[in-house]
Amino acid sequence: MPDRSVFLTLSPVFVNIRAMNEDYQRIQDSMREYYESGATLSVDARLRTLRELKQLIRSWEERLNEAIWLDLNKSRFENYETEIGLTQAEISHLIRHLRKWAKPERVSTPLAHFPSRSLILKQPKGVVMVMSPWNYPIQLALVPLACALAAGCCVLLKPSRYSENVSRTLKEMFSSGFDPGLVSVVEGGHQANTELLQLHWDHIFFTGSPNVGRIVMEAAAKNLTPVTLELGGKSPCIIDGSVDMKLAATRLAWGKFLNAGQTCVAPDYLLIDRKYVQSFKTEFRKAAERMYPGLLQAKDLGKIINRKHFDRLMGLLEGQKTVFGGEGDAEALKIAPTLLEDVDPESPVMKEEIFGPVLPMIAYDSFEEAVSFIRKRPKPLALYIFSRNREHIRTVQERLTYGGGCVNDVVVHLSNPSMPFGGVGESGMGSYHARQGFNTFTHEKSILSKGLWLDLPVRYAPYDNRLVRLLRLLMK
Repeated sequence: MPDRSVFLTLSPVFVNIRAMNEDYQRIQDSMREYYESGATLSVDARLRTLRELKQLIRSWEERLNEAIWLDLNKSRFENYETEIGLTQAEISHLIRHLRKWAKPERVSTPLAHFPSRSLILKQPKGVVMVMSPWNYPIQLALVPLACALAAGCCVLLKPSRYSENVSRTLKEMFSSGFDPGLVSVVEGGHQANTELLQLHWDHIFFTGSPNVGRIVMEAAAKNLTPVTLELGGKSPCIIDGSVDMKLAATRLAWGKFLNAGQTCVAPDYLLIDRKYVQSFKTEFRKAAERMYPGLLQAKDLGKIINRKHFDRLMGLLEGQKTVFGGEGDAEALKIAPTLLEDVDPESPVMKEEIFGPVLPMIAYDSFEEAVSFIRKRPKPLALYIFSRNREHIRTVQERLTYGGGCVNDVVVHLSNPSMPFGGVGESGMGSYHARQGFNTFTHEKSILSKGLWLDLPVRYAPYDNRLVRLLRLLMK
């Protein structure tokens, strides 16, 4: 018989887990009650909610600036550029287009169903959960949340425990400005995620790593809950030498070192025509030093989120040939902007998403070699090409599968609220931003309304084979 002392020792843990699960169930029940009241159904109510969200973010902007500085060392400019400003632009886009998107859509009806009309009604999915990451803890929490509110859903937001200051601020912000039945924020780590995933949601929206994405999808499958997975991967950049190298290097350095490289759509590695390697190295170093004077000591260089990720990144640099950078400050959790050359495609730095200010460079001898290199690897979330060669651009866009990207720039496609964003294959499932954000949290309900003034008896048994010809005409 097992020793009772073991159970006595562990019982507080089980009690805490049970209590946590009951708390989350109560939160969800409260949200379902709010949703079932119909308070989110009208477009006017949703627009009012979006405007209140926009104003709430504006009034809490200083607090959010302070929190993100503590978590990631982001400057006010970078925070507005990549977090608050982008979120506000997305909300404004939702407000401008919501009435049109939410309107019932009239579609054609086959002659066989005369007299009738067909409509597609836009219905909220219900009570949804948004699980957001730590690297852009404001934008990647609030943009999908805003899309869900536009669709008429109630939202439980689960931010990352790694960005603890932003997570705490978001919880305080929504507690002060929104009914908890409409929006609730739950803090916590792995255990909280596990407990929340056991509940039955109407949709789960997750942003994070492919490994955790698999766990989320497995948990959702038990309840047949639909999921949106915004993941990551190794997003390549190609430079074929037909562009202004200074401009290409500057734009690439900006996108790579933004947020200390902790960006899901950051260029993860560079493929470059061998003939232009030397000129690129010169211009890329100049660009990095212009933007981050002193590199490791630069005031605008963001910090790595925690020691675990800092050590992982420094480990990836071991044995690599460094053009510049490569130094780290463990106390400040900073790593200098770094360029690597002669990188072995089988080395650890090419086997996982880097998620830091380190750019491996691999030279190619033919453009087809670069395309083949990318095709042999999992489908990336983003792909970038710097080129004036239309054939090269066409080849990349037609022959390679990836979530999205840019020609002659990096990262900025994510900032256009008129374009959807999402991955494919291992880099994600589903999309949001633009109308796709509204659609993600919306069920399209098909309704055929039949007139009562005429009924064609052709469809009723017993069947007359002589009428097959007429049936074929009706269903042609």
